[in-house]
Amino acid sequence: MSDPPPPGDLAAILARLIAREGPISVAHYMAESNARYYFSLDPLGAAGDFVTAPEVSQMFGELVGLWLADLWGRAGRPEPVHYVELGPGRGTLARDGLRAMRQAGLAPETHFVETSSALEAIQRKSIPTALWHCDLATLPTDGPLLVVANEFLDALPVRQLVRTPAGWRERMIGLEGGRFVPVAGAAPMDAAVPESWREADAGTILETSPAAAAVIGEVAARLSAQGGAALFIDYGQVELRPGSTLQAVRGHCKVDPFEAPGEADLTCLVDFAKLAEVAEQRGAHCLGTVEQGAWLRALGIDTRAAALARAHPDQADAIAAARERLVGEEQMGRLFKVMGLSAPDWPEGAGF
Repeated sequence: MSDPPPPGDLAAILARLIAREGPISVAHYMAESNARYYFSLDPLGAAGDFVTAPEVSQMFGELVGLWLADLWGRAGRPEPVHYVELGPGRGTLARDGLRAMRQAGLAPETHFVETSSALEAIQRKSIPTALWHCDLATLPTDGPLLVVANEFLDALPVRQLVRTPAGWRERMIGLEGGRFVPVAGAAPMDAAVPESWREADAGTILETSPAAAAVIGEVAARLSAQGGAALFIDYGQVELRPGSTLQAVRGHCKVDPFEAPGEADLTCLVDFAKLAEVAEQRGAHCLGTVEQGAWLRALGIDTRAAALARAHPDQADAIAAARERLVGEEQMGRLFKVMGLSAPDWPEGAGF
């Protein structure tokens, strides 16, 4: 478990820091805010701030588990094998996924990478046999890893770069009238911008996440060395696009991300194109990045929903609504993407 965030009102702490040292980066602001937000809160569910796909329906976790079991089986059923989830929330995805894996003959050792004490306490009740880690460094090295990260990357700190009349600068957070506001930094950042974007119009904003790249790089290196596969499921884009995607969610509503740091979930769209490049550079095979709806349909969510409805006819409408929320183009189906990675010598994964 990581150290707790410093006590006190985070807005006041950051305001004093900015007043003393000058503007801080968007990445710094985001990191401090989410560290405070996640450490002691359970933000999930109707009573929380947002609902993730595993909480929508058991079908999501079951299909993730079956995807992993299928790939493991076609890879020769190596043992020992480890299921690793990054940011496992309440353990709902793991519970449903592990049940499906067991039915397919796969019973991996379970590892959770978690920094929230509140969520770890809930996970321990759901999956008491799991082993907990603060980061990827302590994960086992004695067998293939089956890694899942659902809505994990989007909460990692993002750097924002803005094109000014004087060139590219890092977008910072300053104070104006007692409020947090974005401002352009002083240091030139042109070298950090892809060449094709160097001459973009003034006001153009680009985002990059070294933290997400580091996670993908470490997972890819592990897969290359140990074998295994990974699924990264998040809302994001498959090519770099301009604009700030920073948003805050509290009570299932979007709120001002600069209003109350530490009291809302701060996220940004994931740049899957960049992360796929990182994975390949670190030795993993990128299976592809596809829309969540298409991936779930390829794995058989329609058949599973029909079977559940037959078994529980009194819940047929709720099951149909959950399926639509997961795959509907106007809901989670198009905005959310699934990126698959595997060891170079593992087979291709279904749905890519």
